This record gives sequence, structure tokens and C-alpha cells, in this order.
Amino acid sequence: MAARHILLFFSMFLIKGLNAQYTKEIYVAPYGTDKSTGNFDEPFKTLHRAYDEIASLHNTKYQSIVLWLNDGIYRIKNPLVIDAMLKKSNIPISFKAMDNAKPVISGAYQLTGWRNLGDNLWACSITHQIETFRELFINGQRTTRARHPNSGYLRVNKVGADKRTHFTFNAGDFPIPTSTVHPELVLLHDWSITRIPVKNIDQKKNVLHTIDSIGAKNLSFFTLDNWEPNPRYYLENAPEFLDADYEWYFDAPNKEVRLKLPSNFDPNSLTIEIPVAERLIQVRGSVKKSISNVSFEGISFKYCRWNPPEETYAGIQACHFDPRGQTAEWNVVPAAIQTQWADNVRFENCEFLSMGGSAVWFGTGSTNCALKNCRIYDISGNGIMIGEGRDRAIGNTPWWKTAPEQVARANSVESCDVSNCGVQFYGAVGIWCGLTAETVLRNNDIYNLPYTGISIGWMWSPQSTPCRDNIVAQNHIHHILRKLSDGGGVYLLGLQPGTRLTENHIHDISVNAGRAESNGMFLDEGTKDVLVEKNLIYNIAKSPLRFHKASTNTVKGNYFFSKENTPGIAYNRTAPENIVKVENLFKSTDNPDDRAVLKKLKTEFEKVTQSSATNPN
Repeated sequence: MAARHILLFFSMFLIKGLNAQYTKEIYVAPYGTDKSTGNFDEPFKTLHRAYDEIASLHNTKYQSIVLWLNDGIYRIKNPLVIDAMLKKSNIPISFKAMDNAKPVISGAYQLTGWRNLGDNLWACSITHQIETFRELFINGQRTTRARHPNSGYLRVNKVGADKRTHFTFNAGDFPIPTSTVHPELVLLHDWSITRIPVKNIDQKKNVLHTIDSIGAKNLSFFTLDNWEPNPRYYLENAPEFLDADYEWYFDAPNKEVRLKLPSNFDPNSLTIEIPVAERLIQVRGSVKKSISNVSFEGISFKYCRWNPPEETYAGIQACHFDPRGQTAEWNVVPAAIQTQWADNVRFENCEFLSMGGSAVWFGTGSTNCALKNCRIYDISGNGIMIGEGRDRAIGNTPWWKTAPEQVARANSVESCDVSNCGVQFYGAVGIWCGLTAETVLRNNDIYNLPYTGISIGWMWSPQSTPCRDNIVAQNHIHHILRKLSDGGGVYLLGLQPGTRLTENHIHDISVNAGRAESNGMFLDEGTKDVLVEKNLIYNIAKSPLRFHKASTNTVKGNYFFSKENTPGIAYNRTAPENIVKVENLFKSTDNPDDRAVLKKLKTEFEKVTQSSATNPN
């Protein structure tokens, strides 16, 4: 008996030794050198050197490759590209933080050599080869590009005759910038915004002209006064607006930054950074051969630059924007981390912070990719994107008609914290999914957003597409739609057979700034074959659930709390009889007894969320 135990012990030891032998481990540390061996005692210094080492592994004896990152910051100017040149087989490649390490992959450049201009103003010359930038961070915190007013908004006095390129303002609304400076106008529509340079300002007539059309050109309803007769706006990036601590202004012709700080602050003792890298990670396969089995664990991804083409961003929806050209294809705010034609790419216990565009995008042809236990925070655009829209063509035919099997499929976001997205482009979404199949969004905390929490679908009719069988379950979505309107905690579009919205906890949607409603769930044009089941929705500006031009759907066993005169379900151009309603609870928060019911349900839903976090399967 003892001999058998000894034999078993040595067999397990031998197997473990063989597995270790077939795992190639590469080490990187900021204190290393790229002339070293890349082992534990002699780590490489840069990630690009480690990439070269991985690419040199042509043999197939290894069962896996692990790149270990030590504590510290890894600055990159160009993205780390995982493609067929790097990954020549399907053996797994893992990027992992070492025990107790917090590695940061940063796309930022640190500004040094600040000069004191007096009056708490400082200046720094930009020596890096960069034409312009939109963000500046002090000790890791995003600061404000000089704006007027410092908070809140101005109101358009009167829309110009063409309703597109100019408007009058009230005398004294803002300090008039010098003629050589072209500040940026930021104008809020109902569910999107426009950012566009000012062409000129007529002080005598109080008229502001922009360099091009405000709002999407190819959509006729994007006129200045379509949603509000006197829409909200503010101005950015002129020296005249530099009047508050931690504001900054970039003088592009002279390549100089000016920064206002509190008295007795010296920027040379602070870490002041601007993003320079336009991407951080790209996993890029092809339609013929995908890149598979890549994982990242315990790594922070921070700072990534994006500038709108032609300095103009005319938002349409969910960070898709007007192309300004002859093409009908919408542009999309890109992501710092993006996959294309990739399978089984996974991020676990990672952070994605302070991005100039969107954060993560499981794009075209991505399957079985996942985010788990990750934090997405301080993002200019969308937090997470999955799939694609309708525009990509194969030949002259949309991809979803010619090759529906190319749909992004079986991707997931679970137990993630998604907040403070849409910092620059307010029409952004916490998690956006286009035409996707079998997507699972489960047990995420999504909050503090200017617009919608989760959006799925990208067809404004019940026309058949590959969009199907998506699951949105046990998410906590709250304090959203804080700047814009006409969205929801969950927003859906189009035919989605098999899609389920279940056991979500949605509350505190208080802003209803524009013409259309803000709702807990909004099932918009063409939504069909969706099950809305066992959700708790309360503290909503308007109805907990709204349908607009929707088709047949089922609403079952939900808990809808609204104000006395607000219906639990709103029907806009939707036949109420097309919505199957079974065993739903409709209550009023104006009633003390109903508030007691709500308190009990909140406790129950919190238990469901905690349970799903412990047992995600």
C-alpha cells in the first residue's frame, strides 16, 4: 500500500515537472534591460522586447507561454499587436501580473519643465511629436479643458435660419475669444452631442458660426431646435476660459500647454501626463484564421488618445458619429483594446482607466471572448463594445445578409464594475452590443453614466439579422441618463429571438432633459421576440418600461414602481395588445404601503446579485 502511494507521488511530481517544462515563462520589469535573457532573475525592460521574444518561438514544444509583468508602469507609444506574425499557433499566451504586483500599461507621456507665468498660471512646451490632444491628467486624475461656463450650460438664444451652422447668443453669455483662437462648441441634443470648432463670433450681432454643420448631416432631424427650442451648450479650449483651478488650455500653433493651479502648487512636483498612444492592445486575426487563446490577468490599461477626424464629432447614437464625407457608413469612436477575428480572448481582474475613446471592443468576428471581474472607469466613449453595426459590406451586400455566421457570438461580460463612461462624448453607453448572438451580460454594476446603461441591437425594424439569444441578467444599473434623455437602463433595438432581460435591478434615472422620455427599460424600434422577466425598476423619471414602434414581446413577473400619474408601461406607437403581460406588479412610490413592498424587494434583489457574484454559473 505504501509503495503504491510512493509511486503515485512520483508520478504526479513527474507530470508537474513535464508541464512546467512545456510552459515558456518570460519576465518583464521596469528595472530590467532588453539585453537580458528575460528570465526571472534577468527580466526584459519593455513589452515590445518581450513580444519579440514570443515571436521568436517558432517550435511547437511549448504547451503555453506566460508573460509575467512585475510592478510598475510600462509606457508604450504604439499598440501591442497580437496577430499571425506574433502568434503562429493556437497555444495559449497569457499576460499576467506577478504576485502582489500592479502593472500598468500606459499610453501616456509625462510633461516636465513647467514655467511659472504668474497668477497661478504655468506653461509647458510639448516636445513630443503630437499635433493635438484633448486630455490632461494630474496624479492620475482627469482635469478640465478650459471651458465656459465652468459648470452647467448656456442656452441658445435663437437658432439660425439654416438650423445647422449658427445661432445667436445673449450678450455677456461668455468672454469672447481672440480672433486667432477657434474654441470648441459642445452642443447637447436629446441622446447625443456635437463637438465642433467655432468658425467666428460676431460680437455686434451676437452670432456664433461653426466650421461645419452641427449635428449629423445625413439625418434630417438633427436640426438645432428639433428637441429643444433653446438647446444647451458650452465652449471649450480658449485662454479666456482659463479661470478655475486645474483647468488647462492647449495653444496648438505654439505647441504649449497652459495650466492653472491653486496657489503654492508647483507642477514640477506633480505627475502630469497626456495620452499619446492611439491604441494599447490589438488582437487581430483574419476571416480565414482567427487568433485564439489569449488572456490577460491582473493588469491595468491606462491612457489612450483619440481625436475626432477633422476636429468634429457629430454624434448619432452610442458613439457612432457622422462621417462628414460622401459615404453613408457611420464612423465609430474606437477602443483602446480591440479584438477582430479572435476566439477565446479573456480579461480577468483587469482595469481599464482614463481612455480618450472607448475602452474595450470585442469586434468583428470575435467569439467566446470575455471580461470578468474587471473595472472600467473614466472613459471618454463607450465602456465596452461587443459586435458591430450594419454597415460593413462583403462585395456590395451587408455582411449580416451575406455572411451571418460572422456575427460576434458567445462573448460575455460578468461581474464587472462599469462607471463614468461618456466623459467627453455624452451619448456613450456603459456596454454597447450591436448585432450580436449569445452575448451574456451578467451581474455587472453599471452606474454614473450620462446616457444609457446597456444597449443591444442595431436594426430599427423587425428585419431578420443574426442578432439573437442575448442574455442580460442580474445586473445592477443605476444613476444613469444624468445628462441626456431618450434612453434607458437597458435599451434594445430590432428582432432578437431568444433574448432575455431578467432579474435586473434598475433605479435612479432622474434626468429627463429633452423631448423624449428616460426609462428603466426602453424597447425601441423593431424590438421583437424579447422576454422581460422578474426585473425590479423604480425611481425613474418616467415609466419604468417603454415601448416605441415595438412588435410582439413578453413582459412577465416584473416589479414596476412609478409615481402616481406615471404608467408602469408606456406605449409609443406600439399596440398594447402586442405586448403579452403576465403577473407583473405595478406599484406607486406615492403610497407608503407600496414603499414598504419596494424596501423588501430591494433586499431580495441585493441577495440575488451577491449570490450570482459568488456562483456566476
